[in-house]
Amino acid sequence: MTPVLLTGARLTIREFHHVPRDIDALHAIFGDPVTARYLPFEPRDREDCADQVALYLEEAEKDPRTVYRLAVTLTEQGEDAVPIGNAVLGIEGADSQRAAFLGYALRRDAWGLGYATEIAGLLCGFGFDTLGLHRLAARLDPENLASARVLRKLGFQLEGRIRHDLYLRERWYDALQYSLLEDEWRAR
Repeated sequence: MTPVLLTGARLTIREFHHVPRDIDALHAIFGDPVTARYLPFEPRDREDCADQVALYLEEAEKDPRTVYRLAVTLTEQGEDAVPIGNAVLGIEGADSQRAAFLGYALRRDAWGLGYATEIAGLLCGFGFDTLGLHRLAARLDPENLASARVLRKLGFQLEGRIRHDLYLRERWYDALQYSLLEDEWRAR
């Protein structure tokens, strides 16, 4: 595995480590019901988060690698700092399609500081410049207005509403699908 290390103005995106610090940090995100309300799963306990980190490390070892689930830290604290968020980029379909989806989640105390925009921008750069992708997509809950603003700010365009895309918490949820093409990213 070649570890991913992306550094922005304020954030560093790196591989997760299967250590208490990273597991606790992921639990602070995935275990918080307020944060998890826009995620496609129920809040997770610490043991589930430990299992998730183990899965992320397994996925990172695959060749070819098709999923990048990464920790987000504050650059000023060093790359091994406690994560404040997570980022994901997953390759979709055949190699010839050069398409992927991206996602991100932040600890609640990191909301509203522009970090999601920096995370998504770093993922776009990684996808288009490093991985040679042609298309990035993102799905989000229609009520997640902050995430929709992040995507639009980076040039993503709304493709449409996917009705009843997810069954969770005993009800159906719609999703909004956004996408960004390589030439749109480069034209920015």
